[in-house]
Amino acid sequence: MRGAAGYLFEAGLLKLSKRTGWWIAGIKDPESVAEHSFRTAIAGMMIASMEGADPTRTAMLCILHDTPEARIGDIPHVGRNYLTATMAEDIAADQTAECPEPMAAVVLEAIGEFESGLTPEAICAKDADKLECLVQAVEYQHGGASTVGPWIVNSLAALQTDTARAIAQAALEGNPLDWQQTRQG
Repeated sequence: MRGAAGYLFEAGLLKLSKRTGWWIAGIKDPESVAEHSFRTAIAGMMIASMEGADPTRTAMLCILHDTPEARIGDIPHVGRNYLTATMAEDIAADQTAECPEPMAAVVLEAIGEFESGLTPEAICAKDADKLECLVQAVEYQHGGASTVGPWIVNSLAALQTDTARAIAQAALEGNPLDWQQTRQG
């Protein structure tokens, strides 16, 4: 179980790792990779529930999709034009090499499925990843950041499912604090 504990410690680094693309947009204290993955999992569950995919599997793909970044960091989109990074599946294999085989298999299958983007769950998870970026950009924009427009445009263009596009449109038309006006009772 030492390998399992090590994987948990390593995944914990994502709580400290900031999403670097937001620094390019001038966000001084951007969300962490772990914060991004958390809301991505919620978005994935929501999208999958409407698209006929398995919400639980989709949420798992979302939670694990950026765990390789514990080893290589969050490479911003523009940086990918200049770097060659090891494939996520290979990083995950190294990360889980000391884990018991059933644990490693779950992680490796999930990372591979997300990266392939072929299953309904992976499609929903990839949409959740982009939708979360769009929602975060809208929040930053409402907080005064005027430089996040490209993140909104690029995220919106990448969405594949009707559900993700509909949620994105609602986010663009709304206010991040509108939820406070929900009637209780």
